[in-house]
Amino acid sequence: MGDPELDELKREFLAEAQEKIDEIQATLNRETSIQTLDRLVYLAHQLKGSGGSYGFQRISTDAAELEKAIENVAQGDRTLEGKIREHVDNLRSEIERGTRELAKA
Repeated sequence: MGDPELDELKREFLAEAQEKIDEIQATLNRETSIQTLDRLVYLAHQLKGSGGSYGFQRISTDAAELEKAIENVAQGDRTLEGKIREHVDNLRSEIERGTRELAKA
């Protein structure tokens, strides 16, 4: 049986992660600027750091790849925009999977 306090912290993390992914998605649907790319890097970096801390290594790994892809776009590589959206979709799926698993706990 899991630790109820840890499970609650994981639920809170996943809810916050969902909010970050929603913000990333909304930002991707608007015109990007250096400021918005900086915000996207910041959000991806937060997910990368905290995902592994809560036992969600796939979130951490994909967020790291997302962060790197956004940084490359910020440097002018527009070919990565599809990859960024793929990472966002992967993160959303992983967050939803974790939420479903914790709902069973």
